Amino acid sequence: MPRNIWMLLLAAWVSLLSGCGYNTLQSTDEQINSSWSEVLNQYQRRADLVPNLVRTVQGYAKHEQAVLLQVTEARARVGSLQITPELANDPEALARFQAEQAKLGGALSRLLAVSENYPQLKADAGFRDLQAQLEGTENRIAVARNRYIKAVQDYNLTVRSFPSNLTAMVLGYKVKPNFTVENEKAISTAPQVDFGAPPPAPAAGN
Repeated sequence: MPRNIWMLLLAAWVSLLSGCGYNTLQSTDEQINSSWSEVLNQYQRRADLVPNLVRTVQGYAKHEQAVLLQVTEARARVGSLQITPELANDPEALARFQAEQAKLGGALSRLLAVSENYPQLKADAGFRDLQAQLEGTENRIAVARNRYIKAVQDYNLTVRSFPSNLTAMVLGYKVKPNFTVENEKAISTAPQVDFGAPPPAPAAGN
């Protein structure tokens, strides 16, 4: 077959793929990869804050061993997760990742709540800085998670929709699991500690 005929056939095939969602599959898949990397970066940022936060609280609240242990163990479980590119494609692995991160978030919230009982800890500049970093990181986690959820939704819509689903089938693109939206607001809300709140008024007669 003459070379110019091959070129015409190739151009027709490329045009057909483009019209059947090939480019969209490529771009949405790449957006998922980028969004997932950001999710991991922000969760790692939070995990990196934990040791210093625990040490600071421990210096003022030595008797809160149960809460400190919960945070340390939750951070250890998060660190033991096998974070591979395939994790985001495995529904069970993604669910475990989400569950362990949620447990760490809950443990950190309890740790910050405990600090309310220790005025000297609340006044410590190092603790206040760590708390501000943690709150900022929780906000960034929420943003990164929402972007990832949206990226997966866009990709999955392309994989399921006609005629791009035919291209996805031929090229092996499959629906990807996503973060669950159950309790999404609670999981994504940064812990709040109001260091500026005035102390409670003494009881009458004291």
